[in-house]
Amino acid sequence: MPVGDTDSFTPHTKRPVRVRARTMAADTHFEPHSHAWAQLAYCAVGIVQVTSEQTQAGGDQVTYIVPPSRAVWIAPGAKHHITVLEAAEFRTLYMDASVTPKGWSGCRMIVVSPLLRETIQALDAPATAPLPAAREQLLTRLTLDEIERADIQALGVPLPHPQTGDKRLRALCEAVMRAPSERATLAEWAADIGASERTAARLFRDELGLSYQQWRQQAILAHALPLLARGQSISTVAAASGYASDSAFSAMFKSAMGQSPSHFQHRGS
Repeated sequence: MPVGDTDSFTPHTKRPVRVRARTMAADTHFEPHSHAWAQLAYCAVGIVQVTSEQTQAGGDQVTYIVPPSRAVWIAPGAKHHITVLEAAEFRTLYMDASVTPKGWSGCRMIVVSPLLRETIQALDAPATAPLPAAREQLLTRLTLDEIERADIQALGVPLPHPQTGDKRLRALCEAVMRAPSERATLAEWAADIGASERTAARLFRDELGLSYQQWRQQAILAHALPLLARGQSISTVAAASGYASDSAFSAMFKSAMGQSPSHFQHRGS
């Protein structure tokens, strides 16, 4: 679906943060687009998938799976598209480029603190009852401070650029993502694309900045989160993610996410 009219939500220097709230059904898809401003994609409820180029100049694409405890910062001008995986109360923060934190040149996933969650909710005032200017300014400053201080969560799945990236590496990545339960080695995946294990390892390092094992873990987490949100058992999700035991999967998940898989299983909020 098209993004729709953004004129009434366009941020500027006097109102640098604008919150746009929408209730979105599962499988809703926003076509690729970009904004002159930065954006924070966040769900109060539900899960969305955000795929974005790293900067306005393009670069590799990164796909993020975004549960309510996380949000994705999208750099000003970066082309991105969004798919709703689980019915979502979607909150988009449009932020004037002038308030971009220092050094934030690319996209990133952040951990949403309880305070940030509350300030976003407080800024989401209906048009019929707008916030007093002084209160909006205070909430805006606090929201920006919480975003800048937020912990970064390495939960993106980078992919080679569709046009300029290595076609063999993209084919390998897509094959792994289609079959996350497959326990093939990098050498076996590489053979399928006509490359050696050494070449494939170099491509991961040079194009994506990760080892194959690091990249695969990100892909597994992105695959597992929606399954957990749908209420599937940890045993089922572990098996679907290529793990021979629940304990091994849970240990990997907690190490990466800071919380156990059960924390992300479906609940009423």
